Amino acid sequence: MAKTRQPKIVVIGGGTGLSVLLRGLKKYPVDITAIVTVADDGGSSGRLRSELKIPPPGDIRNVLVALSDTEPLLEELMQHRFETGGDLSGHSLGNLMLSAMTNITGDFFHAVRELSKVLNVRGRVIPAANRSIILHAELEDGTLVSGESKIPFSGKKIKRVFLTPQKVEPLRDALLEIRRADLIVIGPGSLYTSILPNLLVPKIGQAVKDSEAKKAYVCNVMTQAGETLDYSASDHVRALYDHLDCPFIDYVLVNDEEVPEEIIKKYKEELSRPVIYDVKELKGLGLEIVHDRILTHHNGVIRHDTTKVAKLLYSLLKQ
Repeated sequence: MAKTRQPKIVVIGGGTGLSVLLRGLKKYPVDITAIVTVADDGGSSGRLRSELKIPPPGDIRNVLVALSDTEPLLEELMQHRFETGGDLSGHSLGNLMLSAMTNITGDFFHAVRELSKVLNVRGRVIPAANRSIILHAELEDGTLVSGESKIPFSGKKIKRVFLTPQKVEPLRDALLEIRRADLIVIGPGSLYTSILPNLLVPKIGQAVKDSEAKKAYVCNVMTQAGETLDYSASDHVRALYDHLDCPFIDYVLVNDEEVPEEIIKKYKEELSRPVIYDVKELKGLGLEIVHDRILTHHNGVIRHDTTKVAKLLYSLLKQ
């Protein structure tokens, strides 16, 4: 008998939010592909990117670990960060392994595929491009800021972000996976520095718009100083639409749970607050709203509840 085809989910993003989401999704009978940003230029990733002339490995490493089915000790090893001083200080072992594999194979995507086998990754992990890209922001006053790590510290509202080189080519595999998708999930993650750098790779953005798959945006729970200060849920969606020049999302997942007051106070110090779930404006954008109590918090840090969000996304496939 022929094997039943699993529904395909393509998740697009980067940062902690993407990794959290994937840990929940991999528990379902779905075929997962993660398309991950290569715009990071800070920390260990930025140093390796600059010194070795390779795409930044950090977001890719986190996604590989999130999707891996391996021993906890190996996962801990991949995430181990050297803090002893000297040249290794600040680097994670996983970043160094990806860098070494790129050097051995001569190709970053080939390195990602080989490390996926070692980690027994459930699904596919594809960089948004097989080279580094530079993210720039034009601020409301016309000022330009270059570099993903610098953009959140401008202290001014972002008008738009854009990439150089402008005609960066995506991997063919990424376009094929988007075309085959039954559900495309965008986010959660930093709107301007984790999500949009993927969609601004011209052929990826166009492939997402052209896809007949259902498209869902997982809205952030908290605003982010330097990126989405005072943004409502609809403001996040409008920013995506403005950058891709058309509406393209079917569903928006939003949190309807009260954030504990003590956590609100802590985040207020970072100029961050809960994202307002503005029903009328979201419906005005033609979106179907999926709302639930989808947050969790540990040591005062807010995260999406990976189990609940994965369940909600899986339910969209059955509609």
